[in-house]
Amino acid sequence: MNSKTIKVDMLARVEGEGALYVRLKGDQVADVKFKIFEPPRFFEALLRGRSFADAPDITARICGICPVAYQMSAVHAMEDAFGVQIDPQIRALRRLLYCGEWIESHTLHVFMLHAPDFLGYADVVQMAKDHPVVVKRALELKKVGNAVITLLGGRAIHPVNVRVGGFYKVPSKRELAPLAEQLKWARDAALETVRWTAGLPFPDFEQDYEFVALQHPKEYPFNEGRLVSNKGLNIAVREYDETFVEEHIPYTNALHSRLKARGAYFVGPLARYSLNFDRLSPLAQEAARAAGLGTICQNPFESIIVRSIEILYACDEALHLIDAYEMPERPAAEIPPCAATGYACTEAPRGMLYHRYQLDETGQILDAKIVPPTSQNQKIIEDDLRRFIPQVLQLPEEQLTWRCEQTIRNYDPCISCATHFLKLHITRE
Repeated sequence: MNSKTIKVDMLARVEGEGALYVRLKGDQVADVKFKIFEPPRFFEALLRGRSFADAPDITARICGICPVAYQMSAVHAMEDAFGVQIDPQIRALRRLLYCGEWIESHTLHVFMLHAPDFLGYADVVQMAKDHPVVVKRALELKKVGNAVITLLGGRAIHPVNVRVGGFYKVPSKRELAPLAEQLKWARDAALETVRWTAGLPFPDFEQDYEFVALQHPKEYPFNEGRLVSNKGLNIAVREYDETFVEEHIPYTNALHSRLKARGAYFVGPLARYSLNFDRLSPLAQEAARAAGLGTICQNPFESIIVRSIEILYACDEALHLIDAYEMPERPAAEIPPCAATGYACTEAPRGMLYHRYQLDETGQILDAKIVPPTSQNQKIIEDDLRRFIPQVLQLPEEQLTWRCEQTIRNYDPCISCATHFLKLHITRE
C-alpha cells in the first residue's frame, strides 16, 4: 500500500505560528495533526494577583487583531461578579466598538488571508497586481473599522479607553457624526464584497456540524446571550465549565476543547449565522439570500461569504447605533468589589470567547480562565481535514498541500491567541 506524508512546517497567512502534519495510507487518511507550537504566553498566570481593573488592558494584549473581544469578555465577567448594571448608552457604545472590530478583522481575513486561496495567488500582494480595485476597497474598509475602534477605544490596536463599568471617556453625538459618513461608504463596499465573494469557486463540502454560539433574544450576538447549539445545547454562560472541557494534546501547545456530551463543535461566523440568521438586519438577510445562502450554512469554504455578510451587518448596525445614540451622564458605572466569581462569553470575530475570574473581597484576581475560539475549533479543523482530503487526494502534492492549508484558513485561526499555560499531569509506571 502506497503511503505519503504532507508536512507544512510553517502555515502561511494565518495569525501566529502553526504547522500541519498529514499521513496518508493509500486513499485513506491515517493521521492528521494541526500543530500549534508557539510557546505558552502565561496571560492567565499574569492576571493572578492583579486588580480586577487591570484585566481589560492586560487581556487586550492577547491579540492585536481582536483586542476588543478580550476587553469585552473581561469587563462583562467582572460586572457579572460584582452585579453591576450598565447604562443602556454604554451598552450601545460597546456594541459599536465591537462593530469596528468585526469590520477590520473580517476584512483582513476575507481579502488578505483567505481570498488568495480561491483565486490562486500566493498572497494578497500578488492578488493586487490583477485585482487592484478589490484590494484598494479592502484597505479602505479596514480603515473604517480601525476608525471606529480609534474613536471609542483611544487607538486602533490594543485600545486603552475601555474600563470595567464602561469607558474612561465617551464621545458626544457630534463626534460620532463623521464616523457615520465613513460607515455609509463602508456599507456599500461591504454589500459589493458579499456579491464578490459569492462568485468565488467553492468545493462541495457540506458537513453535519454542531454549531455553538451566543444567542440573544432580539439581537445578532456580540456581548450577551445564552450559549446554544443546533443539537440541543441551551445554557447560561456560567454553566460553561460544566458543559465544555479542555484537554492537553501532546503535539500542540493549545488545549483542545470539546463538549463533554458529544465531542467536537464549531464556533465562529458559520455558527453565529446558522443559529441567528433571523437576527441579522434585513439588508444583511437580503444580501445573504442574493448570494445563494440559506438560513444555515454548513460548507466551511463558504465562510468567506458569511464573514462578508457579517461585515455588512456590522456597518448597518453601527449606523443604527450612531443614529440612536445619546451621550450618557456618566462614562462608567460605580464598581463595588466583593468576593465572587464572574463569567462572560462574547463573540470575537473568530467565535465564542470565554472568560472566568475568581476575585477576593478587594477585587484582586485569584484565578483566571480564558478559552479563545481557535482552541475550541481545533478538533473540528482536524476532523474537516480527515473528511476533505479524500476528495482531493488525486491532486498533485503542491495543490493537495494548498487545499489542506485552505481548509485550515476556513476557520481564520488566531494561533497566538490559542496558546495556554499548560498544566501537565505526568503519570509514571
